[in-house]
Amino acid sequence: MTLISKEALHKKSPQEITTLLYEACITNLEEAKLAIQDKNFILANEKLQKSNDILERLGAGLNYEAGIIADQLDAVYNYMADCLIKANLNKDVTIIDEVLKLLIEISSAWRKSLVENKNVFPKAAKQKANAYEQHSIYGD
Repeated sequence: MTLISKEALHKKSPQEITTLLYEACITNLEEAKLAIQDKNFILANEKLQKSNDILERLGAGLNYEAGIIADQLDAVYNYMADCLIKANLNKDVTIIDEVLKLLIEISSAWRKSLVENKNVFPKAAKQKANAYEQHSIYGD
């Protein structure tokens, strides 16, 4: 996974940030699976916790004014987070696979939506009002 600078991140639209969060979560889950298979449980724990943090951030970034889809995504994110807690406790890769399958499907649909609706999501200057920053727990 490529790290991007804080400046580059601030130039991203909320839609691009969502895409990056999906990619990071998928990468962390794949690395957690490998760590479990290698019996590196400390690394697996770190990767699963990072994945849970990303799911929490995805939930915090939802725009509930968008309608029922936001509520449904929130429920799916919470379900995946609960699954990852169980996977972490039991070091169970089958649970991680289940979450990966869901996340890859959601990520793919998200990317497809961005391509099909590129004019709907104009690349404007990032405003403090975007959902991710409204719920930010970190200061600048």
